[in-house]
Amino acid sequence: MPEIGYLGPEGTFSQEALEIYLGRSDRTDYTPRAFSAMPDILHAVTDGKIGEAFVPIENSIEGPVNEVLDMLAFEDGLMINGEAVIPIKQNLLALKGTAVNGITTILSHPQGIGQCRNYLASYFPQVMLKPVASTAQAAREVACGEAGLAAIGSGAAARKYGLDIIRNGIQDNGNNTTRFVVISRHDSAMTGDDKTSIVFSADDKPGSLYRVLEIFNIWEINLTKIESRPAKDQLGKYIFFVDMNGHREDEDISDALRMVRRKTSFFKLLGSYKNGGAVK
Repeated sequence: MPEIGYLGPEGTFSQEALEIYLGRSDRTDYTPRAFSAMPDILHAVTDGKIGEAFVPIENSIEGPVNEVLDMLAFEDGLMINGEAVIPIKQNLLALKGTAVNGITTILSHPQGIGQCRNYLASYFPQVMLKPVASTAQAAREVACGEAGLAAIGSGAAARKYGLDIIRNGIQDNGNNTTRFVVISRHDSAMTGDDKTSIVFSADDKPGSLYRVLEIFNIWEINLTKIESRPAKDQLGKYIFFVDMNGHREDEDISDALRMVRRKTSFFKLLGSYKNGGAVK
């Protein structure tokens, strides 16, 4: 059975989100496989070692996951063929018996720390914050470490590593959600409720970006997101990620994308896929 990669180890939010996604879509055709780093997951897709990757691409508080965007833009053979928008609940985890006033260091993934920034500043202003590769790694280090350590992570991480949840739901925003995408070497067939994603670079001339975006206006295509990233080959040059409602095989979108290709110095279709609503 083919494998679908996620950011491990066991107990990460990515694992929880993948389980929710697979359960909601009734998919039993893939076996989950943990990876230690995001680039490793995506390279495993391009190398044919796994069939799909399930990775975060955007958080409602911290914004885009730039390494995923960059690899989608610049690595050949990667396309989006699904998405899921999943609520994220952050918890403060520690060894059993740990007193809140005895915590000296809090570990988590940088996104986890960022999502709890105000809470940490209010309740733990003197505590050292230590970024690590994943929330699960943070929980594992706390479980194996000495007194005074705590982690920001999931309920699954607490269960996996035998930690207590000493503060529940500490994220600053109750509407904290993360958009995950399924990445493979192909996109999806039309479902009638689809999105299409592209990335492009406009010419370095006055009004170039406006003229590209005006194409979508002419064809009355609803753009749901536009995000800019450095092009990496020249200071001040940017690429633009755009999501839109509809499938690339829809007549209007097909015509519009054909025009966009002509008006841009760099263009890549990132895929069409079923619109994934938020999971409650």
